[in-house]
Amino acid sequence: MAEPGDTGARTLDPFEEYPPRWAYMDVNLVVREALERDTGGVLRLVRRPNVAPVLTVSDKFLVGTLDLRAVEFPFLLDFVRCRFQNPPDLRQAKLAGLEFNRCWLPGLEGRNLRCDNDLSLTDGTVVDGTVDLTDAHIDGSLSLRDAELNNPGGLALHADRLILAGALLGARLKTRGELRIPGLRSGGNVNFAGARLSNPNGYSLNGNGLHVGGNLHLTADPRTGRFTSTGRLFLPSARIESDFSMRGAQLRPPPDEVRERPVSEPFFDPQATLIADRIRVSGNVDADHGFDSTGTLRIVNAYVGGSVRLSGALIDLSGGQEPFEELTEGPRPGPYQDLAVHFDGTEIRGGIDAREARIAGQVRLVDVVVRGTVLLDGSVLSNRGGDAVEGRRFTTGGNLDGRNIVVFGSILLPGAKIGANLDLGGSRLISPGHYRDRTRKPSVDLRVTNIGRDLICAIRAGRAFSSHGEIRARRAMIGRETNFRGAELGSTLTGVALNAFGLITQELRLDVGTVPRGRIVLRHARCASLADNARFWDSEGRIDLEDFRYDALAVPIDLEDDAAVRERLRWLRHGMRDVYRPGPYEQFAAMLRASGNEEHAATVLIAKQRWRYVALAEGYRVLGPMVRVWSWLQLWMVGYGYRPMRALLWLVACLVAGSMWFALHPAPVEANADDRLVWSPLLYTLDTLIPIVDFGHKNRWLVTGASQWISATLIAAGWVLATTVAAGLTRMLRRTS
Repeated sequence: MAEPGDTGARTLDPFEEYPPRWAYMDVNLVVREALERDTGGVLRLVRRPNVAPVLTVSDKFLVGTLDLRAVEFPFLLDFVRCRFQNPPDLRQAKLAGLEFNRCWLPGLEGRNLRCDNDLSLTDGTVVDGTVDLTDAHIDGSLSLRDAELNNPGGLALHADRLILAGALLGARLKTRGELRIPGLRSGGNVNFAGARLSNPNGYSLNGNGLHVGGNLHLTADPRTGRFTSTGRLFLPSARIESDFSMRGAQLRPPPDEVRERPVSEPFFDPQATLIADRIRVSGNVDADHGFDSTGTLRIVNAYVGGSVRLSGALIDLSGGQEPFEELTEGPRPGPYQDLAVHFDGTEIRGGIDAREARIAGQVRLVDVVVRGTVLLDGSVLSNRGGDAVEGRRFTTGGNLDGRNIVVFGSILLPGAKIGANLDLGGSRLISPGHYRDRTRKPSVDLRVTNIGRDLICAIRAGRAFSSHGEIRARRAMIGRETNFRGAELGSTLTGVALNAFGLITQELRLDVGTVPRGRIVLRHARCASLADNARFWDSEGRIDLEDFRYDALAVPIDLEDDAAVRERLRWLRHGMRDVYRPGPYEQFAAMLRASGNEEHAATVLIAKQRWRYVALAEGYRVLGPMVRVWSWLQLWMVGYGYRPMRALLWLVACLVAGSMWFALHPAPVEANADDRLVWSPLLYTLDTLIPIVDFGHKNRWLVTGASQWISATLIAAGWVLATTVAAGLTRMLRRTS
């Protein structure tokens, strides 16, 4: 036993206020004396009915080693304000219970320990070494409240395969070193509220494969504040029977110099603060209400029975450089090399609530399935020049709401399935990403996306939806409405403002707020109702309308509103940049005809033919003037065949003019001298004008001179005009049948 006057021993004693005669005792002697008799002083044996005796040791410096290895000890050991020279050896021991209250230990060896009650290191207990509880079995709880475990660069707690009938209580715990609990089985909660875990060179908490029978709390504590972790929280294959809460927590990754980035693993996250691959959480995952992480949240191929909550969270991979606002000058951070949120392959039975979140780095949601609704309202997602959201084949059973969000980067959702609405109303999409060849990615990529109800990229509460890059919705299927009301589309960054190639929707609203700055692609798109305005058709780029089909206009054209038809024809011509394409005119006419507006449909088709002949004249440079004359003649005489009444009037005019000509000139002679006919200018003119039908005069008279040329002209005009009238009548009969 060490002497009280030994200064070397005294340097280890933290209890200077106690008399030297109490300070130093051999630990095994203390236990032995306590077992032999009841001292009635500081060392006392207390018995209670049906409760194991409690052996309390207080205010002692215990030298030597407490050696209970492989011993069955039917007493509860309670050490209060004691200091141990050597780590207690409890390996393979069977204890009734063990408590260290405001003690100091150089470690604790408890491998294969069996404890019938709680094991506690609480109320300021400090362990400068490893607490080894590997393969231990505790029929109560493990309490580490207000304890401090220090083993920098090593294991602060080594508890592989620890079995707890109760809970693991680590509120306000402080650790320096790894808190290692892989394979832990806990019947109740695991609570690290207000704890401060620090292991910058590795895992601050290693819970690989742990099983928590209740909640896992990495939350704030009312007394000491938030939970903090420096290093990685490593929880792959963990199973949590209730909620996993990191509400208000602060997570910091290892420093740059200790991170590794394997070349063979492109989706490894070297800046991760949480690694929870294949985790199963029966309740919610909460990382909200002030949650703060400067590294990646990685929850890959996991299962969450409730919801994932990130509302108000801050996940910032910029090292504090991200301003989360649009900059007019100064450096613009991004794109970031690492991911901010990595949820690939995860199934979430509830929803995702990330309202008012601030995220600097990519949010990766590839093959994620969410049964409920995804809420991003009011959030700022920043990855300038990169992908802010990568969600290929993302699925949600409800809405994906991103109202009034600000996105620096691209939102990629090709092949996604959204059960209800995709609502980006009032949002701003800035600084889209780049492909490897440095060409611009779209601001929103919805290729082959299936949306059950509405796609909303419209003005909301006076705030316009704005996209600096392309809105790409190729082959997308929208169940009800695609809405760009009041939107601001395109910028100088990209050549395409809206790409809706093959889009299928019921209602298409293109009544934008400003002139689109870029091309518009509506080729092969389909909609039942189209709403637009002059600003849309004034697009700075060409509008591709080939095979664009719409059944009706949201604001129908009145049967007497000729000005509206002329205006729309001007829009069509301007939108196609004076390039002749027959399809848009035919679609416009078919829509008008389907609504019973035959006259306006004919007006549209006449305009089509007029621009067709203009294009032909430009193609035939030498014969161009003749083509233009022929076009002019058709337009004014028969309306390119779409004005049969005009042709009938021309027939009457020719009949009158021909009759007057032949009446004012000498009568011709009979072609057959034996015939005795009565000359009738009217019947002769009628016989020459009407083809096929023979009135018995055209071939019975010999006309000469100018009358011969007049007769030939009447025959040609008759064929043209009569066939035009016949075609008009045929179309009329076809429509009424």
